[in-house]
Amino acid sequence: MAENRQPIVGRIGHAGSVTTTARPQSTTDSPALRVWLPGLVALAAIWGCSFLFIEVGIRELHPTYVTLGRVVTGALTLLVILAIRRDPLPRSPRLWVHLFLLGAVGVALPFTLFGYGEQRIPSLLAGIWNGTTPLVVLPIAVLVFRTERFTVHRLAGLVLGFIGVLVVLGVWQGVGGGELSGQLMCLGAAACYGVAIPYQKRFITDAKESGPALSAGMLIAATAWLLVAAPIVAGAPPAPTDLSLEVVVSVVALGALGTGLAFVIHMHNIRLIGASRAATVTYLVPVFAVIVGVSVLGETIEWYQPLGALIVLAGVAVSQDRVRKAAKKPEQVVAPDCSRPCDGQVDEAEAAAAAPARPSG
Repeated sequence: MAENRQPIVGRIGHAGSVTTTARPQSTTDSPALRVWLPGLVALAAIWGCSFLFIEVGIRELHPTYVTLGRVVTGALTLLVILAIRRDPLPRSPRLWVHLFLLGAVGVALPFTLFGYGEQRIPSLLAGIWNGTTPLVVLPIAVLVFRTERFTVHRLAGLVLGFIGVLVVLGVWQGVGGGELSGQLMCLGAAACYGVAIPYQKRFITDAKESGPALSAGMLIAATAWLLVAAPIVAGAPPAPTDLSLEVVVSVVALGALGTGLAFVIHMHNIRLIGASRAATVTYLVPVFAVIVGVSVLGETIEWYQPLGALIVLAGVAVSQDRVRKAAKKPEQVVAPDCSRPCDGQVDEAEAAAAAPARPSG
């Protein structure tokens, strides 16, 4: 790669995949804070509220049907975007095989696990566990897919993040029963993202299709999986007329807002400020999840849970070397241009933070 090019890719997320390309611009082209900060905060708010929507949805629906409604709505939202853009869906059979695998591991399974988890723990705690995803991505990328290597700061970040996980669990006072299983389910959801993100980088990074097309493909694949699995796991779904308005609205919001609209906002953020800075939304999502859980649902939180979350996020920052990078004055601001195929990627930990799938649960 030429020295004057720094392509950026952030793939897979709440809605599915994200593909961006980059062309360097001078620092004078960097947008002002007031231009991009509202979009970043809005995105964090949408993803933070997703855990609230899940909590409301599972009151009357099995978690698998909450996920099914969510991915169907999200897929329809993205198909509308594709139609407006005149952007075709993927056509390669080989790519669809990968999308079906990612639709299961990166969408259907983690979304459902968060639903199961929130049957046992508060939504705000699920939001906190979602923040562990970048810490899960790194060891899988290193040990399984071998697309990254350990460095001192990455290892230190993992250790710090693991300490934060223990603090969130409150291990000194003992954990067990439904609360532990719920927390482990949410951790399992983060682990699914940890597999899906480096898998996507390894096998479909070079796909020529756009981010919306790949995202829609993943959601279509997830819909197919759930149409088969949901009736087996949960039986026949309730009639829509038997559902309360708040449940219907919550499920639609999960797909249309937490997947479709959030994807558009996230892509806009990446175009403005690049994947690395857009990834800082990771640090805001748990904050909104906690605020909404306490203020709207009346959930309670123990003192050690937000403390553990801060330690986890500090571990994420250290593992991504953000502390050292922040201390350096940047020589150049890279503003992505999504009009051309890319020829480089951010590492999995940064892609995990920038990806839209994780924060929404």
